[in-house]
Amino acid sequence: MATEECGYATGFRDTLGALANPKAFTGAIDLAQVESGWAVSKLREMIRIRVAEEFVGELSESGEARCPCHLGIGQEAVAVGVSAHLKSSDRVFGAHRSHSHYLALGGGLTELFGEVLGKEIGSSKGMGGSMHLYGPEVGFHGSVPIVGATIPIATGAGLACKMDGAGGIAVSYFGDGAAEEGLLHESLNMASILKLPVIFVCENNLFSSHLDIHLRQPQNTIARFATAHAMPSHTVDGNDVVAVARATEQLVARARKGEGPGFLEAVTYRWRGHVGAKEDIDVGVRRHPEELVAWKHRDPVRRLADSLIARGAMAVDGVAKITEEMSADCTEAIDRARKAPYPPVSNLLDFVYQRGGK
Repeated sequence: MATEECGYATGFRDTLGALANPKAFTGAIDLAQVESGWAVSKLREMIRIRVAEEFVGELSESGEARCPCHLGIGQEAVAVGVSAHLKSSDRVFGAHRSHSHYLALGGGLTELFGEVLGKEIGSSKGMGGSMHLYGPEVGFHGSVPIVGATIPIATGAGLACKMDGAGGIAVSYFGDGAAEEGLLHESLNMASILKLPVIFVCENNLFSSHLDIHLRQPQNTIARFATAHAMPSHTVDGNDVVAVARATEQLVARARKGEGPGFLEAVTYRWRGHVGAKEDIDVGVRRHPEELVAWKHRDPVRRLADSLIARGAMAVDGVAKITEEMSADCTEAIDRARKAPYPPVSNLLDFVYQRGGK
């Protein structure tokens, strides 16, 4: 259905241009001035995330995972590129699609699958499910399903980082749909005025649930909101891990020096639907099969692998071998999670509500 047929946004401007065109940026990643070892490590991290999410999708479809599971398959380069410049002492906050954010920081597979299956060994002790991951040991301070809810929390964490003076920063992940929440703009304003060390990372996948950005906003560039708050920003190809890492490096360096917040807009696309393992090409207004196929050609994993193979830094069957290795790791982690006990009912009081005096 065309935009005009819906009667919405007839004045829409495509300000992202080629970045929003799935037929652009499909070639190999530019690895100039990039060490092969670094690139291979990022490829392994992206494949680890993808394989883990594919397993989560299977657990969701089979009904073994009883919580809603939001998958970000196709968006792996964003979390991996951003995390390349973070420390475990930083304070990172996700949203409802945060498996990649948690794993890219070094979160454990057993803890992820344990949480998805509601087991006591889960990252949140089995009390939260897929949308409530928590791993402070790797710098991940939580994700929640309420759209945009962690943005002001991350801003507050940035204020704490500034006050303690230890050089830490906060990171807030959110999607283009959350950019329509008023709290984002309040947070951007506060961070800019107080020069807080916060990196706002918008994974602009062009959809809010099932609704195309063309039907929700007058433009498709989210970084324009950073400009309105006098905040430096970069808008990059979110399926290029090198581009994401380079842009993040600049913003993080400023923030650690006390020069204030930064905004990263990573243009990407999720291969699966809003929730669950299905692709959702039969719902919504503009998520057409041909568009999804085109975006799969812009695969962040395949493009980086092609670059490494062309350089001679990886064998042609390198991706298959890494995928096999990661699949074995996930299988073992799921087996451990399945054998683990469910949390006792009494934990509802111990971990959901705080007892008086504790």
